[in-house]
Amino acid sequence: MASGDKTERLLNLVFCLLSTRRFLSAEQIREIVPGYPASDSAETFKRKFERDKADLRAIGIQLEYGSHDPWADDTEKGYRISRSGYELPPIELEPDEAAVLGLAARAWQHAALGRAASGALLKLRAAGVLVDDTPVAGIMPVLDTDEPTFPQLWQAVRERRPVTFDYLAPGRTAPQRRALEPWGVVHRLGRWYVVGHDRDRGAPRVFRLGRIVGEVRPAGRADSVRVPEGVDVRELVRDTERERARVARLRLRDGSGWEIRRQSAVVAEGRDGWDEVDFPYASDSWLAGYVASFADNAEVVGPESARRAVAEHLRAIAAGGAGPSEEPAVREAVRKALAEPEAEQAAEARPRQAVTAEQRLARLLTMVPYVLDRQGVSLRDLGETFQVSEKELIKDLNLLWMCGLPGHTPGDLVEVSWEGGQVMIGNADTIAAPLRLAADEAAALLVALQMLADIPEVSDHGALDRIRAKLRAAAGVEAGELAAMVEVRVAAPAEALAPVQRALREGRALHLTYHVPSRDELTERDVDPIVLSLRDGHTYLQGWCRSASDVRLFRLDRMAGVRVLDEPARVPAHARRLDLSHGALQTSPGDEIALLELRPEGGWVLEEYDCAVVAELGEGRSLVRVRTPDRRWVRRLALRLGARARVHHPGQLAKEVRADAERALARYEPDTGAPPDRPVPAVG
Repeated sequence: MASGDKTERLLNLVFCLLSTRRFLSAEQIREIVPGYPASDSAETFKRKFERDKADLRAIGIQLEYGSHDPWADDTEKGYRISRSGYELPPIELEPDEAAVLGLAARAWQHAALGRAASGALLKLRAAGVLVDDTPVAGIMPVLDTDEPTFPQLWQAVRERRPVTFDYLAPGRTAPQRRALEPWGVVHRLGRWYVVGHDRDRGAPRVFRLGRIVGEVRPAGRADSVRVPEGVDVRELVRDTERERARVARLRLRDGSGWEIRRQSAVVAEGRDGWDEVDFPYASDSWLAGYVASFADNAEVVGPESARRAVAEHLRAIAAGGAGPSEEPAVREAVRKALAEPEAEQAAEARPRQAVTAEQRLARLLTMVPYVLDRQGVSLRDLGETFQVSEKELIKDLNLLWMCGLPGHTPGDLVEVSWEGGQVMIGNADTIAAPLRLAADEAAALLVALQMLADIPEVSDHGALDRIRAKLRAAAGVEAGELAAMVEVRVAAPAEALAPVQRALREGRALHLTYHVPSRDELTERDVDPIVLSLRDGHTYLQGWCRSASDVRLFRLDRMAGVRVLDEPARVPAHARRLDLSHGALQTSPGDEIALLELRPEGGWVLEEYDCAVVAELGEGRSLVRVRTPDRRWVRRLALRLGARARVHHPGQLAKEVRADAERALARYEPDTGAPPDRPVPAVG
C-alpha cells in the first residue's frame, strides 16, 4: 500500500475515534473508516488494524479499550480516543526555560533523533508555546547519532525487545553473533554504547555501537526485556573504562607527551632531557600502539612485557608495514581511488530517509492546529517550518482535503485552500487541538537537556530542572522511562570551562596554552572567543585565533592553561562560526589525501575518525581515504596502528612512518629488554 493511502486511513481513523463518545468495536471501525476493504479476510484486517494502533501509539496518541457496560466481555468491547489521550496538556514556559529548550532541540538537528526533537518543537509551537531560538550563554550543542545501528537499538530499548547482532571485539579478526537484552544506550566521550544482559554469557555486557557489523535484528517479543532494579547503565560503561588496572613506567622527552603527562604520576623530572612518569593502562597491546604514536619521544621502561610489546609493534612497521602493496588487486584499488576523487563524495553521501505513514500523519496532525492559529500563512513559510518542499506540502494538503468525520460527505471533510499561496484550513475542529508529545519526542529533548546539565552556565539557574519537570508532566511516564535509558555526557573540565565561560560572558579575550596532538606540542596563543560547541562528547571553544588570523576550534580538555586577558575580545566582522554538523574535523580543498589499508583489527579508525571506505580488499580488509590538513596527524595514526594498517599513499608519508618507527625502535634495540645502562624498575 502506498504511504499516502495508509496515512489517509490513519487520519480518518483518528477522526473516527476522536469524534465518538462510545467505544467502537473493531468490526464497527472496519465498516466506518475508509481503507479497510470488505474484501480483506478477517485475519488480514486484524493484522492491519493492530499495525495501525501501534502507529498511533508511536506518535503519542493513546487509545482507550473498554465498554460502557462494566460486565461486557471482550467481544463487546471497543476503542476510542479521549481528549486527554490526544491533546497536549497546557505548558507555559518562562523566558529562561524557553531558551534552554530551544538549545536542547538544536542539539539533535543533524542526528537520528533530529526528526523527533523537531516534531516536539512543532507541537509545542502549534500549542502557542514560544521556544527561544537564540543561543544561551554562547553555547552550540550538537549530538551525533550517525552510527547506523543507533535507530534500531533505540527502538529496541524503547520496545524492551531483545536483539541479535554481529560484533567485532577488539583484537579479533572476525565478528561474533551476540544476543542481547538491551537496557539502555550511553554516549560518552564521542562514543555510543549499548548496555544489557548478554544471553550467551549470562551476564551484563557493554558493546560499542561502532563495532557492530551489519544490521541489528529483533529476537523476541516487545516488552519481554526486564531491566533489573537498581541497574545504572552509566556506571556499567564507566566500569568498562576503568579497566586500566596496570601501571607502566615511561620516559618522556622534555616538552613532549602532554597527553600522557596529564594522565600520569610524575616520578622524576629533568634527567638528561627526559622525565619519568607512571602511566595507567589496560593491556600491553593497547599500550604498544599508544606509546608508538609518540615515536622516539616516549619509551616504555617497564614492565618487561609492555616494553617487549612496543618493540615488536615498531619492528613490524620498520620491516615494511608501510608502503605500496605487491597485491595486484590492492594496487588497482589504490590507482582507482587516486584517479576518481569524486568516489569519496559518493561513499559519504547519505540516502535521504523516506517518510513513513505515521510520520506524515504526525506532521498533518501538527500542521492543522498550527495553520488554524496562523490562517493565511504562506506555502513557503509553512514548508520551511515543517521542513518539506512545496511539492510535498501540497500533497499533504490534498490528502487532508480527503479526510474528515465518519460519513465523509462534503460537510464532514476538512476544508483546505491555498489560493494565492496562502494556506487556509476549516471544518477541522476535531483535530484542532495540538497533539500530545510522543515518547521518543519528549525523550529526545530530555536527553539533550541531560547533556546540558554538564554546563554550569545552563544548569545553575534552575531553568533546566523546571523544563525537565514540565516535559515529563506533559509527556507521561513512558517518556521519562525512555529518557532514563539513554545517557549523554560531555567532557567539560571545570578548570578550563570556568574561565572560557567568563570570557564569553564578559566579552574578554583569552590566552591559551594549547596542546596540538598532530605535532605533540604545547602552543601559546591569544584567542577572541566566539561560542562554546558541544560535539562528539567533547566541549570546544570556537574563537578567532590571532596567530592564525582565522576561526579555530579548541578542545577544552587539551587546554593546558587558560587565562582571561584584561582586554576586550575583537572578533572580526567577517569571522564565521564553524559548521560542526558533520564532525569537529574541518576539511578544505587544500587538504592532503592519504590512503590507508586497514585490517579488521584496525576497523576502530572508521568510528573514531572522519574517513571514507573506498574499496573492500577481501579478508576483512578495507582501503580508506583520510583527508587531513596536517600529515603529521596521519603519521601518528599509522604508528599507533602498526601491523593493523599499511600506508599506500602518499609514498613520502609511508617513508616518514617507517623512519619514525626505526628511530623509536633504536631505543629498544638490540633486545627487547631494558637499555643496558639501567635496570627495569619494579612497577606496581
